[in-house]
Amino acid sequence: MSVTDRRAGAARQPQDTAQPQGTAPFQDPALAQAPGLALVPYGQGRIRGLDAGELGAHGIAMDRLVALGLPVVPGLTVPAGSASTLGEPGTARAAVELVEQLSGRRIGDPARPLLLRLSSSAPGEVAGLPPDLACLGVTPDNADDLYAVIGRAEALYEVWAATVRMIAEYALDVPAALLDDALLDAPEPRARVEALLSLVAQHAERPFPDDPAEQLALAARAVLARWDSPRARRSRKAQKLPADLGIALHVQALRIGPSDRSGYGTAVSRHPETGRFCAEGSFFRGVRRSAPPPHTGEPLRKLTAGTTLLEHSLLTLERHLHAPVSVDFEVRDGEISLLAASVQSRPPLRASVCLAADLARDGVLDKEEAVRRIRPAQVQELLHPQLRLTGDEDLLVRGLPASPGAAAGVIALSSERALELAAEDTHAVLVMHETTPADVPGMLAATAVLTGSGGIASHAAVVARGAGKPAVCGAEGLRVDRAAGTVRIGDRVLREGDPVSLDGRTGAVYAGTLPISVAGPPPELSTLLEWADGTRRLGVRVNADTAAEVSTAVALGAEGVGLCRTEHQFLGERLPLIRSVILAADPAARDEALLALEHAQHEDFKALLAAVGDRPVTVRLLDAPLHEFLPAPGEAGDEGAEQRAASLREANPMLGLRGVRLALLHERLYPAQAEALFSAWADVAATGVTPQLEVMIPLVSLPEELEAAAAFVRDAAAAVAARTGVEVPYRLGTMIETPRAALLAAELAEHAEFFSFGTNDLTQLTYGFSRDDVERQVLASYQERGFLTASPFARLDPHGVGALIALAVERARSVRPDIKLGVCGEHGGDPESIAFCDDLGLDYVSCSAHRVPVARMAAAHSVLRGSGSVNGNGSGSGDRDRTAT
Repeated sequence: MSVTDRRAGAARQPQDTAQPQGTAPFQDPALAQAPGLALVPYGQGRIRGLDAGELGAHGIAMDRLVALGLPVVPGLTVPAGSASTLGEPGTARAAVELVEQLSGRRIGDPARPLLLRLSSSAPGEVAGLPPDLACLGVTPDNADDLYAVIGRAEALYEVWAATVRMIAEYALDVPAALLDDALLDAPEPRARVEALLSLVAQHAERPFPDDPAEQLALAARAVLARWDSPRARRSRKAQKLPADLGIALHVQALRIGPSDRSGYGTAVSRHPETGRFCAEGSFFRGVRRSAPPPHTGEPLRKLTAGTTLLEHSLLTLERHLHAPVSVDFEVRDGEISLLAASVQSRPPLRASVCLAADLARDGVLDKEEAVRRIRPAQVQELLHPQLRLTGDEDLLVRGLPASPGAAAGVIALSSERALELAAEDTHAVLVMHETTPADVPGMLAATAVLTGSGGIASHAAVVARGAGKPAVCGAEGLRVDRAAGTVRIGDRVLREGDPVSLDGRTGAVYAGTLPISVAGPPPELSTLLEWADGTRRLGVRVNADTAAEVSTAVALGAEGVGLCRTEHQFLGERLPLIRSVILAADPAARDEALLALEHAQHEDFKALLAAVGDRPVTVRLLDAPLHEFLPAPGEAGDEGAEQRAASLREANPMLGLRGVRLALLHERLYPAQAEALFSAWADVAATGVTPQLEVMIPLVSLPEELEAAAAFVRDAAAAVAARTGVEVPYRLGTMIETPRAALLAAELAEHAEFFSFGTNDLTQLTYGFSRDDVERQVLASYQERGFLTASPFARLDPHGVGALIALAVERARSVRPDIKLGVCGEHGGDPESIAFCDDLGLDYVSCSAHRVPVARMAAAHSVLRGSGSVNGNGSGSGDRDRTAT
């Protein structure tokens, strides 16, 4: 987007001749205002009441730069309605004389040489504009003198040849085929010019003129003829532009100077890696070319004029346009002048973040506007590594983007192998059909996880997100053969140890080791997030099960724990503890197993609560499908245990013996967990730390279930108080994850002080979709057909699941107005879902640790929606008018 489109301002330009600061350049009014002439010096278009339709995008842009007091290359615009007049000798001569006045130089002056450049622009961005024609004013007689000044012959002759070539074809009717043959036969730039001039002399009505005004007139005719060519008309039609769209013509001074003190370049206002303000770009010596030879640029620090004026220009433009900018500039005799300026269409994300904070700190924007300019998705992008893609990668498969980030490593087909590779300091990607609690140690050791089944709410996805590991799940066609040590993906066969790379944000998996950009947001992101915290209403907590996860989340801005899944404390080496309880042969064995479980959980809870500090923490008692705890056939240990395990296996474990149902059949299970939790709280409180404890009963559908389980918890609290003398303060609540629980929210609220909506299961049960299977097999097809715009497991369904939540909120508050309400499903980290929760008036959302900053920003954007929308570049549409005055 050009400066034109961002509305800058208009009025002054510097020149070589001495002139009081801020005054308009001297000009003969007769030249600019004579009948039939329309020559508008840069900076005067707005004064004359001309708009982009007449001045073109470039003319408006140069007007704005002049208005900001920035140094621009001397030049003028011939408005679109008068563009054809530049092809007339009188107008062309007047244009040459006016540019000479504006620049303080004369064409043909050997001491301070001047040439001209002719360019064109439409009212807006248009593809297919004619190329610039430069070196107007060069002749065979003065070329050697110019070369002597520049010191680089090729820099002059290459540009001169391109100009003569276009004028010959489009203004002098020399056949294009002859011109192309001449260029092929003359590899050297000087020889090309001589061949082209010879062709013009042979085939045109007259030789190529030496007079600069005549050259300019021919150049104008060539540019307009090129714009009116069938090819250009087809291009405009493809862009849905008017066939008769006019263009303005621009005549610029091309001041010639020694190559050691002159040249041209491009600079951006922000360092691409750090995002900090500085002039970054390249500088080329000699006469400006549209496509400089590769590897010939020099760093800006080698500019003899220095970068002070360039940095001033960039800073002024940033403050005016509120965006990272780039400029084209020329240096002549140590003087920098701007040729063009534009807002960067795709600035590096770090640059946008740093600029937003800088503008707010400088008072150019208010803090809310700075927050609005950075989208939640951009926050996530900054927090995770990204693959550096070139387009030549070998794509193996696409799955579901289950956990963001990028990683590369060698294939490990088992948790054990991932642990071995980690011990050798080798990055491993754990590749499995699906994961179970027993695989958690290997998942934590691996650098990433790839599964052939499961969705974004599957075991692999949940664990990976909690650990901050990239994950791709449900990769269609992925077949793991551990016995053979191979992975088949379609027709491709990979072996254990082969390198792969994956992107958990897009779901793409590639062969080989790809380069990865290291995550590392600038400190300015923390500043913006702090401002977002001051704007948002919704609380943001974390789903965390260990002290380490809590510490990570608190560092990322979590205000507490919204979900501690106690079943995740029985993963890996702890799995036998819960398995012993479930498979106990008799009450005595079960009591012994429960005692071991209680002791282990007591230690886990102490560490967790200490990490939470004085913040709120919601601990959910055991809630996991039974099959996650049962041993595989043949692995129970003895025949009796095998028989008991077989009797407990279910056809549909997600709807079977889990949550409160398991606790009501094993009546000592929840009391053991609750006593471990309350005694841990008492121990932590003795150190002066008092977490705000909330105990949650999962998978409730009947008020009677909640009432019975609540009695277990109250009895446990009483037992701990009797034993320790500490009455633990806590809230008791339930997770709303079944449609019936949502419908009976009023009855449940009589027993619960808080609700947490478990939207993963609530979505699963409302749709009748298996969250482990349906995403890969059904949802992709549904989205292609337009039945769904997004996976309901990724984005909260407002019409079905959302309606149930809204109904539950209304009914719960009718019974208990002060009931605390939150969301702890996967949707707690999705920006659109967060906005829905904010509209419902929920108290908080809870998400995985590495999505906490995303949720903080999303909650702020939810509040700011009413004061200005967010466009595709991250800028609020409610920006003030940026027209300079």
